[in-house]
Amino acid sequence: MMYRLCALLMLLLSCRLVLAETSVPASAATPVTATPAAAPLTPPPADKPDVSDTPTDEETHHPVVDRIVAVVNTHIITQSELDERTAMITSQLRRQGVQLPDQAILVHQILEKMIMDEVQLQYAYDAGIKVDDTQLDQAMARLAEQNKLTLSGFKEEVEKEGLTWTKFREEIRNEIILSQVREREVENRIFVSDNEVNEELAKEKNQGNSTPDEYDLAHILVTVPENSPPSVIKERQKKIQEAMNQLDKGMPFSQAAAAYSESPDALTGGDLGWRPSTRLPSLFVEAASKLKPGEHSEILRSPNGFHIIQVINRRTPNAIANVNQYHVRQILVRITPETNPKDAQAKIVGLSGRIQGGEDFAKLATLNSEDESRNRGGDLGWISEGSTLPQFEKVIKTLKPGEVSQPFETPMGWHLVQLIEVRQASDSEDGKKMAARQGLRARKADEAYEEWVRQLRDQAFVDIRLDDH
Repeated sequence: MMYRLCALLMLLLSCRLVLAETSVPASAATPVTATPAAAPLTPPPADKPDVSDTPTDEETHHPVVDRIVAVVNTHIITQSELDERTAMITSQLRRQGVQLPDQAILVHQILEKMIMDEVQLQYAYDAGIKVDDTQLDQAMARLAEQNKLTLSGFKEEVEKEGLTWTKFREEIRNEIILSQVREREVENRIFVSDNEVNEELAKEKNQGNSTPDEYDLAHILVTVPENSPPSVIKERQKKIQEAMNQLDKGMPFSQAAAAYSESPDALTGGDLGWRPSTRLPSLFVEAASKLKPGEHSEILRSPNGFHIIQVINRRTPNAIANVNQYHVRQILVRITPETNPKDAQAKIVGLSGRIQGGEDFAKLATLNSEDESRNRGGDLGWISEGSTLPQFEKVIKTLKPGEVSQPFETPMGWHLVQLIEVRQASDSEDGKKMAARQGLRARKADEAYEEWVRQLRDQAFVDIRLDDH
């Protein structure tokens, strides 16, 4: 049952990608206007709410039932919410064997994580990204299946751990929304060119690595805002140095990460998990290559802050796995600044209905698709796994040969896709290219997401009201 408990709690702490697999695509949620692919990642500034009339404990002269510990734009975080999250995360850290930092530091870290989640959820609400009860029910059923439980059994296990089913469902709903926000605002904008893939492969060849190493890493990050004055940089450097001093005195790395790191993985002990070197910044790869398992690096400086990494383990994959390739056709209805998004959606829905009514996909693609594949009846040829938009690939993988997808949206526009055939390519060169492309895409997405969330946090109105913040 230890696996069961870890699965439940890790879903709420660090498993964004796992939850993304259990969620429906963002396009299947309440339809929203597509964001142009060229639009900047910088979110709009938030209006500062009027919270001046909120009475303090001293002003009320009444027993305190609950109190505000933070204001995030127009939303409040209460003491009871913070206490509940603290109890859950403390339990999880103990079960992971992570030594807890000082309670005040831990509470501050947890509150900051709640603030970061809240600004993203508010952005999702403003963008119209929603997960309705039907979609949530489907996700909960998949989670139960992953834990080898019936839905009723899953509910019983959740409640045994002191969590109400209603609260747990809402936490999962929020996690799915956050996954969809990341997919829509970051991952679907990431592009990896053939030149970047070739350069990565050439670098590996020059380093004598026919198969790049993979590292199981932990990480401490202290951020440095862009264009920070020397005084701020000095203050940030002092914090990372404090973390280094504690490590040198024997503090476990996971405890130091929980106490000092400003990365989203801080509350899981800084654990990054296994990552191929292609997914890691070259700064990390260079440092990790010189470390033995259990050792940590010196302080590293990157454009977004100061870092310390620890190599937990390392390995060299034995071989490149076979690459799945998909032969597909598509119909694309583009969305441009001149296009009415509702008209584009209506057009693709109408075409979907005609295909379901028996009309030929290739013929409709020739007449209606708004890309060059219309000259081939929408035929895109063979697409290797990892070489297209994540959302596009996710839809392809749900189809059987001959099936046609429901309409779905990407930054390119609205799509219908028909899967013609699937094959496995045994060519190791294709496997290397696929692995390099996936690693580069993931690395770019990680970096872009961290920067996007930081901007979102910086532009939000946040008033922290903890006694000792």
